[in-house]
Amino acid sequence: MKLLETAGIDYYTLWEHVKGKGHGTDPHLDTRSFPGTNAVFMIAFEEEASLNKLAQEISETNKAIPRPDDHIRLFQVPLERIV
Repeated sequence: MKLLETAGIDYYTLWEHVKGKGHGTDPHLDTRSFPGTNAVFMIAFEEEASLNKLAQEISETNKAIPRPDDHIRLFQVPLERIV
């Protein structure tokens, strides 16, 4: 939330308790064997400057996180339309 605030973003959709596994990361399946879950934010950017600011903030934050599995990830997909 602090990263969003720093980047001046006050709009998002949040999914909590998301289960899954990424490339080179530990599973987060909310089980005894694979505890924990993830959170997913969906942000529809109308201006590329806001996206770039957030990407920069994430990159800087990840430098201070020693374990790559704990890094924050940003996945960018095309936004076709906002209605």
